[in-house]
Amino acid sequence: MKNSPLLSKAPKKILLITTRRIGDVFLTAPLIASLREAYPDAKIDMLVFKGTEGAVFANSALSRIVTVEEGAALPKQIKTVCRMFRKYDLALTTLTGDRPVFYARIAGKKSVGFVENGIKHFWKRLLLNRYELFDNDDTHTVIMNLSLLKHLGIEPVCQLAAVWTNADESAVRKLLPFDPAQKRYAVVHCYPMFPYKMWTFEGWKDIIFRLSDSLGLPVILTGGNAADERNYISDLHRETAGRSIDVAGKISLGGVAFLLSKAAVYVGLDTAVTHMAAALGVPTVALYGPTNPVKWGPMPGNHVFPGKSPYRMKGSQVVKNVFLLQGYGDCVPCRKEGCERNIRSSSKCLQEIPADAVMQAVEERLAGNVKKMV
Repeated sequence: MKNSPLLSKAPKKILLITTRRIGDVFLTAPLIASLREAYPDAKIDMLVFKGTEGAVFANSALSRIVTVEEGAALPKQIKTVCRMFRKYDLALTTLTGDRPVFYARIAGKKSVGFVENGIKHFWKRLLLNRYELFDNDDTHTVIMNLSLLKHLGIEPVCQLAAVWTNADESAVRKLLPFDPAQKRYAVVHCYPMFPYKMWTFEGWKDIIFRLSDSLGLPVILTGGNAADERNYISDLHRETAGRSIDVAGKISLGGVAFLLSKAAVYVGLDTAVTHMAAALGVPTVALYGPTNPVKWGPMPGNHVFPGKSPYRMKGSQVVKNVFLLQGYGDCVPCRKEGCERNIRSSSKCLQEIPADAVMQAVEERLAGNVKKMV
C-alpha cells in the first residue's frame, strides 16, 4: 500500500457503511474491490440495512456483513454500532446522513466519508478524520464512492460485478423449464421500489408479447417478495400466459444475477437489478424518467471512464452495453419524486414512453447498433 497522511500502516480491520437501498449497496462493489486490492490481508466488514445484504452477499472480498433495521429507533441503532466501538482501524461511509457519519466515528479509529456543503453540515467535518465534499448532481455514484480512496493514497479498481453462489445458480435451474445456458431468453424487471419510477402495465404487456412473438424470446419476470410487487407481476404473468415465467420472490438477488448473466437482453427501470444487468455486460434497456442519469445511470462493469460520469443529463443515450431510454418533456429529468412530488405519485415522462420506442431500443441492443437513437 501507499502510505497516506491518515494511515501510518495498513489497516487490519475495515468497516464500510452503506445503510441505504439495495442499489446503493451494489454500487459500492468497486470501492470494496479497491480496498481488497490495497489491503489483501485486512478483514473488511460492511454495515447495511437488513434486506439489502443480498447485493453483496456473495462478494468474496467481504469478511462479514452486519445488518441494522431500517427505521429502527435511534437508541437501538446506536446500541448496535456501539458494540463496534473502535473495533476497526478504518471506517468509511459512502453516505452523508447524520447516522452513517456518526457510525463511522464510533466504529473506526480513523474515519473517512462524505459531507455536504452548507453550514448545517459543518459539524460532520469535525467527526471525520478525512472528508470529501459530496456531489449529488454531476458525479456518478460509483465514481463518487471511489473518490474516498484519495484520502488513503490508494488507486481505484474499476470493477463493478454482480456475483452469485452455486446455491443461487442451482435454485434458478430448478425453476426454469429450460437450461439457461442453452436457450436465449429475455429478463424483464418491471416493478421499482417507488411508484414514481413505474412504467405502465399495458406497456409491459405489449413488450412481453413482442419479445416472445416477434423475437422468439421467452420472458422471465423478476421481482421482490413484497405483496404488491408479487401481485403486480403475477397479474402480468397471467395476462402473458405462455410467453412469460414468473420468478418474483422465488430466487435470491444472487439468483437474479446468475439469470441475468445468461440473458440475451434485459429491460427494466431505475432499480438495483438494472445496475446489475449493466455491470454484467448484458444488452440492457433502462427506462428512466425523473432520475438524474449523470448520478444514477447504469454503469457497465469493468470499464474505466474519464471524468465524472459516462452519462449526460438529458436525452436517450448509449453507454457500452446500455441503452438508457429517457422519458419525454422539457422538465426531464426533474430529479424529483414524481409529478406530485411524493414517492407514491406517477411520472408523466415515464408513463408516456411508447412501447415502440422500447422495442426499437431492444432491437438495437440485440443488433449491437449504437448509432441509431430514439
